[in-house]
Amino acid sequence: MMVAYSFKPFFEPQVATGIKLQTVRSQRRRHARPGEAVQLYVGLRTRFCRKIVDPDPICTDTLPIVIETSSLIESIIAAIDINGRQLHRDEIEEFARADGFAPERINGLALDMFGKTARDNMGAFWKANHAIGRFSGELIKWTPRGA
Repeated sequence: MMVAYSFKPFFEPQVATGIKLQTVRSQRRRHARPGEAVQLYVGLRTRFCRKIVDPDPICTDTLPIVIETSSLIESIIAAIDINGRQLHRDEIEEFARADGFAPERINGLALDMFGKTARDNMGAFWKANHAIGRFSGELIKWTPRGA
């Protein structure tokens, strides 16, 4: 079985070049499992739909993730817990960079993304796309074929 994921257009260059090799998603009936191919698109379920990567990358990991956000914190991202382990401050920045929010890659491409850090940009994205508070979902990681 193949599982498809859709990305915002501003993430497409990072997905296409293999800089972004993970995504955070809400719970759903079935996510990709390690060893399965994942199909990566921009504009899925629209007439502008395009496949970003061909051949399809292979899922390497699917892990539970909890992201805590708070409007009382400047960066919005209060805490990230992956597979039961809370990330330290420097690990949150590394995670945000890996998830496509590095300022040098996204500032100016995405609306409201002008942060000094990847964590700032991730916080702006989460504030715009999710309710403030606790988010529980899945972290899906993949590797390009032949890598």
